[in-house]
Amino acid sequence: MLNRVSERFSRVVQRYLPDAFVIAVLMTLLVFVLAIFVTPTDPLELFQSYGDGFWTYLAFTMQMVLLLMTGMVLASVPFIRKGLEALSAKANTANKAYLYTFLITSAAYYINWGLAVIVGAIVAREVGKRNQNAHFPLLVACAYAPTALYSAGLSSSIGLTVATKGHFLADVMGVIPTSETIFHPGTILILITLVITMPIFILFMAPKKNIIPYTPKEKEQQPIKTEKEEEKTFATSLENTPILGILIGLVGLIYTILQLGKGTDLNLNLINILFLSLGLMFHRSLNQYGKAFQEAAGSISPIILQFPFYAGIIALLGSSGLADIIIKGMISISSTESFGVITYWTAGLVNLLAPSGGGQWALQGPLSVPAGMELGVDPGVIAMVVGWGDAWTNLIQPFWALPILSIVGLHIRHIMGYCILLAIWIGIVSSILIYFVY
Repeated sequence: MLNRVSERFSRVVQRYLPDAFVIAVLMTLLVFVLAIFVTPTDPLELFQSYGDGFWTYLAFTMQMVLLLMTGMVLASVPFIRKGLEALSAKANTANKAYLYTFLITSAAYYINWGLAVIVGAIVAREVGKRNQNAHFPLLVACAYAPTALYSAGLSSSIGLTVATKGHFLADVMGVIPTSETIFHPGTILILITLVITMPIFILFMAPKKNIIPYTPKEKEQQPIKTEKEEEKTFATSLENTPILGILIGLVGLIYTILQLGKGTDLNLNLINILFLSLGLMFHRSLNQYGKAFQEAAGSISPIILQFPFYAGIIALLGSSGLADIIIKGMISISSTESFGVITYWTAGLVNLLAPSGGGQWALQGPLSVPAGMELGVDPGVIAMVVGWGDAWTNLIQPFWALPILSIVGLHIRHIMGYCILLAIWIGIVSSILIYFVY
C-alpha cells in the first residue's frame, strides 16, 4: 500500500515542485514579507542586513565546492573507480540496492557528513549502473536520507560546538562534553531506531512498476586517459610526470596526519586537503589531474549560486527579530516535559529557512538554552534536540540535496516525494523518542 501512496505522492511533487533555485528565491521573498509585516524593523534596514549577510558563508561555500570537486576527481582515479564498481556489484537486487546504499551512506554520515556527500552520490550512481531493476530516484533518496542522522554523528556541528572551550554560549551553559550530547544514551537509542526503521520504510515505498532505471548524464565523467604527446619538451615533461603530483600530495597528506595526531576534528578543511592530496598522488600527472578537475566543475554550480541566498535569509531572520518571534512563540507553550519535543519542531521549522547547523544554532541557541535551563532541562539535551530538528528537515530542504543531485544528474523533484514521506516518519518516531529518552 505504501508503495502506491509514495508513487502517487512522488508524481504530485514532480508536477508542482519548482527548481531548488526558485525555492531559494521564494523563501527569500517570503522572509522579506514576513519581516516587514510581522516585525517593527525598518524595511531599509532589512535590505542592508540582507546585503551584508549575503556573503557571510562565502568560505563555507568554497569548502563545499572543493569537497565536491576533489571528491569526484579522487573517485575518477582508475583503481578507486574499479573498487567502487566491484563493491557496488554486490547489490544485485532492487531491495539490496536500496539497503546497501542507505547503510553505506549512513556509516559515512556518522563518520563525517562532508565525506558522506561524496560517498552517497558515488555509491548510488555505481549501484544504479549495475542494477536496472532499482528505481533510481528512490536509490538517490536512499543516499540522501541519512542526512537526518548526521547530528548524532562524529561531525555533529552543534554537538562539537558546545564541547569546544570558549564557545559563544559557554557563559550560559558551560562546556558540554560529547558524552552528554552525541554519546548520550538517548541520542544513541534514537540513532539506532532510525537506522533500523528508515530502510524498512524505504522498502515499503519501493515501486513495483514504472521503474526508472539509472541513465548516464550526457557528460558523465569518465576515467582520464593519457593522450599521446606530439612532441616531448621540458614543459610537457613537467606536465606529465607523476613525480610532482606525488611530492605535493605527500606534503598535504603529512599535514593531515599531523593535524589528526594533534586531536583536530575531521573537518571540511582537512577532508578537502586529504582528497586533494590523494588525488594528486594517484592521478598519473598534474596534467591529468587538471583535466579531471575541469570535468568535475559542471556539478558545483548550484552550490555557488544558491548558498549566498540562504546566507541572506539567515541574516534577515536574525536582524529583523523574526527568528526570535518564531522561537519564543514556540517556547512560550512549552513545559518541562514538552520542551524537548517543541524545541525539536521549532528547529525543524527554522531549518527550512536557515539550512545551516552552525547558523541555526547561532539563531536558536541563545533563546532555547536559557529558557530550557530555567525549566530544568539539561543543556546537553537542548543542544541535541536542536541538532535533531536541524537534521530532520534537511530531508525537505532542497539545498543539501544539491551536491548529490549534481553528481547523479537528477532534479530535486525526482526524489523529494520520497524524502517528504520519510521526513514524516522520522518526525513521528523522533518526537516520541525525544519525549521519553531525554
